Amino acid sequence: MPLLDSALPLAAAPMAGGPSTLGLATAVSEAGGFAFLPGGYLSAEAFAADLTAARATGQAFGVNLFVPQAGAIAPDAYRAYAAEIRAEADALGADLAAEPRHDDDAWRAKVDLLLAEPVPVVSLTFGLPRQGDIAALRTAGSRVLATVTTPDEARAAEEAGVDGLVVQGPAAGGHSGTFDPHRPVPAAASAADTADVVRAVAAVTRLPLVAAGGVDGPGAVPLLLAAGAEAVAVGTLLLRATEAGTSATHRDALADPGFTTTVVTHCFTGRPARALRNGFVERHHAAAPYGYPELHHLTRDLRRAAARAGDPHRLHLWAGTGWRGAQARPAGEIVRELVAGL
Repeated sequence: MPLLDSALPLAAAPMAGGPSTLGLATAVSEAGGFAFLPGGYLSAEAFAADLTAARATGQAFGVNLFVPQAGAIAPDAYRAYAAEIRAEADALGADLAAEPRHDDDAWRAKVDLLLAEPVPVVSLTFGLPRQGDIAALRTAGSRVLATVTTPDEARAAEEAGVDGLVVQGPAAGGHSGTFDPHRPVPAAASAADTADVVRAVAAVTRLPLVAAGGVDGPGAVPLLLAAGAEAVAVGTLLLRATEAGTSATHRDALADPGFTTTVVTHCFTGRPARALRNGFVERHHAAAPYGYPELHHLTRDLRRAAARAGDPHRLHLWAGTGWRGAQARPAGEIVRELVAGL
């Protein structure tokens, strides 16, 4: 059985924080693709509401959960970084929490919702949860996918009992799914680098694979399928789609020729993520400590204020290396163009 219930070997990646909307998921599904909805950053109540709305469409869909992180930032390091970025917050009238805040992204409540009313596919990001949670989701009727970035992570995920793997290459936009946030992610990467990771993972596991990262146009899809994936996940190319919930500030930056490159940085959330290189990255990347979700909570109000103010140089402009291909057009058109040559 294929991992994804769709006519086309193409999936909309879950883009938490706004870009992935029910409208985007519906448009991708109607075009023949498979859509993932993000559970990350949502309260259990908001997550439940999204599940109800998605089920009402009658389309098969998947959800993505952030695996809880241990949290490892020292209070002194947190306070030092808060002082480092204080002027950025003051310029926008944003608040900075005085003490680090840790949470598990309502993991237990979200898993319980999915056990009570299963969805076809559940994908996991940022590592592996307890094997009992994976087994329970599978017993409830969901296929469980783990996001991996190396063959070693793939082996661990297979041993944990998942049904398949999302193989994320270094060119992917937004957060890296790496189990070890301190592991360096190459600054320069492309769909070819993702294909290399897919081949390396395929060599150590028989689990079915979904490839993600570096999709910059129609040529990337057959490349990744030929590397051993049964489907390809696309995210960055959907950020400017008509149905996406991407902020206007982020949309405009993706089309702004003044932004010339992407960079992998942990300065916004304490965890490595690929974004357009902007002023905040240039000013604070070197000083930023690691510590997710504590730094995510520290900078959240600042980033929201930047989006409202139209300030792209204080906003996390998540983008994969193929961001130049993102276009302002309906998602269905984007999906059909990506698979036109298959």
